[in-house]
Amino acid sequence: MRKKRKKPVERSWQLGVELRHPFSPRGLLEDNPFLLSFIISKLSFSIETCSRIPFMMLGLHYLTQSLPQSAWIPNPPLTEKNLPDQTGKVHIVTGANSGVGEQLMQILYEKNATVYVAARSQDKADAAIASAKSKYPASKGRLAFISVDLSDLRTVKPAVDAFLAREKRLDVLVNNAGVMFPPADVTSAQGHEMQMATNCLGPFLLTKLLTPILKTTAKTAPKDSVRVIWASSLANNLFSPYGGVPLDKETGPKDYNTQTNYGQSKTGNQFYAAEFHRQHAADGIVSVTFNPGNLQSGLQRHLPGLIHSSLAYLGYPPRNGAYTELFCGWSKDITMEKGGSFVIPWGRLGNDYVRPDLARIVAENKTNPEATPRQFWQWSEKATAKYA
Repeated sequence: MRKKRKKPVERSWQLGVELRHPFSPRGLLEDNPFLLSFIISKLSFSIETCSRIPFMMLGLHYLTQSLPQSAWIPNPPLTEKNLPDQTGKVHIVTGANSGVGEQLMQILYEKNATVYVAARSQDKADAAIASAKSKYPASKGRLAFISVDLSDLRTVKPAVDAFLAREKRLDVLVNNAGVMFPPADVTSAQGHEMQMATNCLGPFLLTKLLTPILKTTAKTAPKDSVRVIWASSLANNLFSPYGGVPLDKETGPKDYNTQTNYGQSKTGNQFYAAEFHRQHAADGIVSVTFNPGNLQSGLQRHLPGLIHSSLAYLGYPPRNGAYTELFCGWSKDITMEKGGSFVIPWGRLGNDYVRPDLARIVAENKTNPEATPRQFWQWSEKATAKYA
C-alpha cells in the first residue's frame, strides 16, 4: 500500500524560469512564442540549483544542450523496418503495457522476439498483449506478463523468480517504466519519495537480481548484444540539483520539491548506467541511459489539466520514444566502448548535450571511488538489501 508522507522541508523558494519546453513536430511552438512562454512559466526550477549555475548562462545552456534534444530531430536510424530478426532473443520491458514501452514491445514482437511485459496491472498488460498479437498475427514470437510494482520492493524478487523459472537467457533489459510529478504527500511502500522509489530503486533491484542471467547470456551471445538500458530524461539537465543526486551518507538523496525530485531520479538512472558499465563491462554487458524524447504518454498524468493537455498535443507519438530505446538496446552503433553513454532522440549519442556538472561526475566515476554514481549505487544497495 502506498503511504502518505510528511510534507518535505522547503529548501528553497521557487522561481519560474523560461527553461524547459517540448517542441512540436508540427512547429507550433516555434511559431507561437507566447504559448511557449506560458508553458515554460508553469514549470518551476529550484533557486538552489540556479544559485550554482551562473544565472545568465541558463539560456545559453538551454540552447546548446536542451534544444538539440527537443527540436529538428533527425530521423531515427533504427526502426521496425531495419531491425534484425529477433528469433530466439528474450527481452524484458518494464511498463510495456502502455505508451513507449508498449510500442517497443510491439516492434520486438513483430520481429519474432520473446518479450516479457513487466507491469503492475495484469488487465492492462493482457490488453496490450492481445493488441500486439492482433496487429502481428504472423509473428513467431512470444509475449508474457510479469507482475511487478517498481514502487514496492517486495514485488521485485518474486517477479525475477517467475522469469527465471521460465527462461534461461535474457538479452536486453529495458528499464522503461517510471512516474513523473506524483502527489507530494505520497511515498512508496517502503517510505521512499515516490519518484526515487519507482524510477530508481525498483529498477536498480530488478537489474541487480537479473545480472547473473545477463552475464550468462553474454558468454554465448554476439558481442555487445546483451544490454541494460535505463530511462533518463531531459529533466536530468533541467530539473536536477547541482551535482545530480546530492547524497547524505545516512539518509540518502535529499528531498526537494516534486519537480526537482523528478530530475534527481532521472539523473540517478544516468548514474546507474555509468556505474553498471564500470562494474560489468568485463562481463560483456553494455549499459547506457537515454532521453526518450518529449512524448505523448501517460507519464504526464499527474500534471495540471491545462499543462497535461498542452503536452499531450505538442509531444511526439510514443513510437518515436520507442525508436530511442530501440537504438539503445539493439543498434550495432552501441558498442562496449560506448558504455555509460547518454542517448538522445531518436537514437543519437548525446554525451555532448549533458549538463557540464553531470558530465564531469560521470567521467570522474571511472577512477574516483568517491564519485557520486558509486556512492549512489552503494546507497541503493543498502536501501534494497532487505528485498534482494
